[in-house]
Amino acid sequence: MSKQHEPDVIDEVIEEVHDVVSDFLNREAAPGILLMVATLLALIIANSPLDTLYDKLISMPVQISAGSFIIDKPLLLWINDGLMAIFFFHVGLELKREVCEGELANPKDIVLPTAGAIGGMIIPALIYVGINWDNPVAIAGWAIPAATDIAFALGILALLGSRVPTSLKIFLVTLAIIDDIGAIVIIALFYTENITAGALIIAASCLALLWQMNKRNVVDIPAYILVGIVLWVAMLKSGVHATLAGVVLAGFIPMRDDKDPSYSPVTRLEHSLNSSVSFAILPLFAFANAGISFGNISPEGIFHPVTFGIFLGLVVGKQLGVFGFCYLMVKLKLATLPEDLNFKHIYGCALLCGVGFTMSLFIGGLAFAQTGINQIFDERVGILAGSLVSATLGFIVLRLVSDNKKDHKVAANASKFTGNTVD
Repeated sequence: MSKQHEPDVIDEVIEEVHDVVSDFLNREAAPGILLMVATLLALIIANSPLDTLYDKLISMPVQISAGSFIIDKPLLLWINDGLMAIFFFHVGLELKREVCEGELANPKDIVLPTAGAIGGMIIPALIYVGINWDNPVAIAGWAIPAATDIAFALGILALLGSRVPTSLKIFLVTLAIIDDIGAIVIIALFYTENITAGALIIAASCLALLWQMNKRNVVDIPAYILVGIVLWVAMLKSGVHATLAGVVLAGFIPMRDDKDPSYSPVTRLEHSLNSSVSFAILPLFAFANAGISFGNISPEGIFHPVTFGIFLGLVVGKQLGVFGFCYLMVKLKLATLPEDLNFKHIYGCALLCGVGFTMSLFIGGLAFAQTGINQIFDERVGILAGSLVSATLGFIVLRLVSDNKKDHKVAANASKFTGNTVD
């Protein structure tokens, strides 16, 4: 009798586990939580007897060859140059959708988050430069604290649920998208190696072909992906960072099919990549890049100008830049706050923008790629510490602001009739 019911019990357990996993994956905070888990796992392994296995795994050589053509890189660089190109492709698709039909389509709606994004890039960079001005090697990391990790920041915001206004999420998403644009420009202009003319010509030919495909309303996605792969290889060999191929490719994907306006290749691709990027690529990137061995960290390394500059840039620079620029724009009447937000919300959001993590780690890898991890400092320490403090402070502030939600609603409703901004 018990044997007959055994399969039923197993099926029930499997179904229950499936429901729990599905419920987790459908939560808005899931990508951020998964990033945290991947980071903690990397830190635990890097500080355990398995550390040598971890090092061997990420440095394992992976080679693709065809005749005399060879791409030979360690697994870490395949993740950072290859999988992150898919991440940037996804970012590019999101940017195109937002510019064509979303939050970035109306210039009036992006004045405030644009000001916050610009301030959130300039002030942290200036703080870092001020601390590392006299070090020609360290100065290369100036852009590290200028980045914001959208997955982490939104994950933390999602933990607060309905406590925070929807418009705050829209503000944060828009700000982070503009911040991504800034990061892409920085990578293209400042973090390129020696240019190889032959590979660059092939890349330019791919761009011309993609332009023709877009002009002729080619909506066959595999055709774009095939050209995109060639473009990625050409950029990899050209010296221009290969991940930019993803952003460029996304720009040529048609927003709408001229023959069937209801079909959007951009939206279809973006949705199909959401799960892969959120639940595979970004956690894998975090796992491969966040494995810091604390045994190798000295007090001198913790207070090294690079580590200290990144930490202050993320924790202090981001909140000053984002909040300060937004406050200034509102007071100068060049922008207005959404009616359900006040400056306390903006300040909490500015703190969350100090979570640099993924993009900061990525830019940090580019900044110090020539020398690897310096024997004195490890920029990842500043990134992790700054992101952790920013995330904690941002969560606490927004939680405290949300506790006064009823009072704020009354004030917001009153402001509709008085025309005053709620502070």
